[in-house]
Amino acid sequence: MKVHEYQAKKFFASYGLPVDRNIICRTPDEAVEAYKQLGVEKAVVKAQVHTGGRGKAGGVKLGSNEAEIRQHAEAILGMDIKGFIVDRVLVSEAVDIASEYYMSILVDRKSKCPMLMLSRAGGMDIEQVAKETPEKIEKIVIDPVVGMSDYLAREAAFKLFDDMAQVKQAVPIFKNIYKLFTEKDASLAEINPLVMLKDGSLKAIDAKMTFDDNALFRHPDVAELFEPTEEERKEREAKDKGFSYVNLGGSIGCMVNGAGLAMATMDMIKLYGGEPANFLDIGGSSNPEKIVEAMKLLLSDKHVKVVLINIFGGITRCDDVANGLLEAFKVIETDIPIVIRLTGTNEAEGRAILEGTHFTVGTSMADAGHKAVELSKKL
Repeated sequence: MKVHEYQAKKFFASYGLPVDRNIICRTPDEAVEAYKQLGVEKAVVKAQVHTGGRGKAGGVKLGSNEAEIRQHAEAILGMDIKGFIVDRVLVSEAVDIASEYYMSILVDRKSKCPMLMLSRAGGMDIEQVAKETPEKIEKIVIDPVVGMSDYLAREAAFKLFDDMAQVKQAVPIFKNIYKLFTEKDASLAEINPLVMLKDGSLKAIDAKMTFDDNALFRHPDVAELFEPTEEERKEREAKDKGFSYVNLGGSIGCMVNGAGLAMATMDMIKLYGGEPANFLDIGGSSNPEKIVEAMKLLLSDKHVKVVLINIFGGITRCDDVANGLLEAFKVIETDIPIVIRLTGTNEAEGRAILEGTHFTVGTSMADAGHKAVELSKKL
């Protein structure tokens, strides 16, 4: 789960991290009033959306008077940044930056531990830095049993700073952000950039945090900040109905019984030149109501041109599945082609039941996959 920059900064501030003064605003009038409250000569107006690249998209502007702040707020509010519509802006004090640094704590899958990432090339796209100049990124694995000890924090600080004055400031920053990371079950806590001001002090002028969805029940203060996208809302609704669903943006909707078979189905579609629209595991039930709900979920995706239903009948009998499909499609109205593959217990009986219907029946998984891909390319 992601939170906005201003929300992450509140968490940072509550754990003693030095953040800039800022006020969240939803209208140009509020932005002007925030500028007055800050009482600064210059302020930054920043779009608040759950995506990166705000600056490149024109979502971060510097203003030095009320007219400029209003102008920037009017331009940014309502802006579309990578599919996200800006409905609020953060007005922050502008600071005199001497140098910029990058730091983050994330979960490292390889070591299965938290990892501290540091770079003196802050303020830039860290993925680009990692790709083009990986030597500029320092990585420190943190033993979760020991945590962020004083000596580890000092070691990290010396990787960023040469002057002892900044090292002394950085140590509590590293320790406190690690404490925040672990206590809130975060999967990422990032400052980019962590800046050194011209007076030598350090300040976090940006903040990014994501949290482990599976731990949200322990953190109601974090869970209440959840602002689901349309796709995230669908995934949550699917979970409530007993499905495992992930939208992938392709044109071939997949309905499969079993996670492993669902993964294999998506791989097959890609192999044959198609694009899977989703991962959808409906489990082992042939209940028509469940099939109806799954189909409604698939058909709600405007990108879906074809639906591929791939069923392996083990305990679930293929003839029961076929009858369930016929019952389900008495209530579902769609002109989207449906390709079905039934294999396993009573597969011959299941295919016989579907003969003469509007369904396209595949004789094998490969056959059904080819048919689904061919149909998707014709539509």
